[in-house]
Amino acid sequence: MKIRGWLLALIISGSSPAAIADEYLSDWWHQSLNVIGRYHTRFGPILTNDLYPEYTAFGKKEWFDFYGYVDIPKFFGVGNTPDHGAWDDGSPLFLEIEPRFSIDKLTGTSLAFGPFKEWYIANDYVYDMGDNQASRQSTWYMGLGTDISTGLPMTLALNVYAKYQWQNYAAANENEWDGYRVKVKYGIPIGTLWGAQFSYIGFTNFDFGSELGDRDSARTNDSIASSHILALNWTHWKTAVTARYFHNGGQWKNNATLNFGDGEFSVHATGWAGYFTVGYAF
Repeated sequence: MKIRGWLLALIISGSSPAAIADEYLSDWWHQSLNVIGRYHTRFGPILTNDLYPEYTAFGKKEWFDFYGYVDIPKFFGVGNTPDHGAWDDGSPLFLEIEPRFSIDKLTGTSLAFGPFKEWYIANDYVYDMGDNQASRQSTWYMGLGTDISTGLPMTLALNVYAKYQWQNYAAANENEWDGYRVKVKYGIPIGTLWGAQFSYIGFTNFDFGSELGDRDSARTNDSIASSHILALNWTHWKTAVTARYFHNGGQWKNNATLNFGDGEFSVHATGWAGYFTVGYAF
């Protein structure tokens, strides 16, 4: 959900950069504690609901650009029966970090041309701690990223990755290179509402080129997850609603038939999920 640099700092705080330095622990490392409720998430073969805390951090300084978050799933004991978390034999920790390293800044050379403003070595690492092999994930996306000038009051970033898959919930593509991802991120400050900065933020992951679907009839070689966020940010408090569309979420084939020992069911991997966030930035 990152936008980038000072623009996102302004959106979150509704203040000037000088005020940000006074009101936050850091003038560039921005962080928040959030409570998130999610409904009908489709990363797995079964729809799940959850209520959990999240720590989020982002920042940009010289050659280093970062966004990341850490979740404690089902921390509050709220969620549907198939969903397990920290206290009921589920995952005690889920995280995603997206460090990017500016090639322009590290080499002291401007690689900008046309609408492409700056280039990065881009990474996206996803880790689900799980409590056994079938509930753990460790995935590293690595590649090239850029910031794009649109001539509009918005930010736009593009990252293209190759994927190395370590653990993947005991799927057939563990411990190998398997597929690619294109990530597009965009943000638009809309205006002021109820004394808060009102913004639209979005990002879309296009996953393709995997061979998992060739090995498992219930899986696919491609998937899409697209998030669309409307956010209200006061000086410290923030709230947001998110609509996320999944197509073959988690590379599960929509409408495939599975049986985990409790009878057959159909996979619901395509469709919408909803999120509601309340947080405090510091």
